[in-house]
Amino acid sequence: MLDDLTTAASSPTVWPAAYPQGYAVVDVETTGLARDDRIISAAVYRLDARGEVEDHWYTVVNPERDPGPVWIHGLTSDVLEGAPLFQDIAAEFAARLEGRVLVAHNAVFDWQMIAREYARARSEAPVKQRLCTIALSKELRLPLPNHKLESLAAHFGVVQERAHHALDDARVLAEAFRPSLRAAAAGGVRLPLHECLPLTEWTDRPRTGQQASPGGYRPTGWRPSRKRPACPYPNPGRYEPGGRLKQGMRVAFSGDTSVERELLEDRATEAGLHVAGSLSRLTSLLVTNDPDSGTSKVVKARQYGTPVVDEAAFGQLLGDVEAAPEG
Repeated sequence: MLDDLTTAASSPTVWPAAYPQGYAVVDVETTGLARDDRIISAAVYRLDARGEVEDHWYTVVNPERDPGPVWIHGLTSDVLEGAPLFQDIAAEFAARLEGRVLVAHNAVFDWQMIAREYARARSEAPVKQRLCTIALSKELRLPLPNHKLESLAAHFGVVQERAHHALDDARVLAEAFRPSLRAAAAGGVRLPLHECLPLTEWTDRPRTGQQASPGGYRPTGWRPSRKRPACPYPNPGRYEPGGRLKQGMRVAFSGDTSVERELLEDRATEAGLHVAGSLSRLTSLLVTNDPDSGTSKVVKARQYGTPVVDEAAFGQLLGDVEAAPEG
């Protein structure tokens, strides 16, 4: 059925008025997956409101450190040595993103990497919203065996030429996103857009116990490493839908969030809640923007009957947390 819809949606007669006016399909290759890692190449395919390709752009970036898994991305220290620094390409990159929805496969990763690089450059990326093609494929109920880019590409007959090369990955994603967008428009599907907030809590201080590398690179991070303090309040039990959060409740998070996860966890801790890294029968509430996903936390929440709310509802609940009884 979806294949028929995709074919028929090549040019929807009525385009949803609420859809964005343009998209920036992005891929970045990095030195690794941690907060301290750096972008070493970036590519952007700009699409208009209906998914037609306008142009594309690619650059390598000197990460000022070891390039990481060269066997994956193929960019050696020799190749990157003469490349521009991120602050040198930040303005051009921003021009490619300006006024568009950032589209990426696992978009929260690409967005956070980009936002951190702009924070290092003491600037902000001009991105207001992002769209994850994994989330869109779920909205469209595409019959994919998994959520890898290669599976999405194969579904739409897009041939990958150089996996883990930012320009080719961006091309493949753009070619897979275009029919996805048309299918969504033809079916009146709400696009899974998330707000992009700039990351401003950057620090150049090394994490506790970390040393500079032989090449002079000193790891950095959003905040000094710290152990989250134990919640001082007993667990009052499960959250009652429609009621208030109570201090001591155990809260778990799953999936993509508009506000960076660590900031959400900090807000919950400051409100007197217990932030749990896993979900158990004692968990009071699960916060997720994708309650239909198959993550282990969502599956367990369904099994245990744990209440589930989205990020926006959780933010409202945080404004009125009931104090734990004294004594």
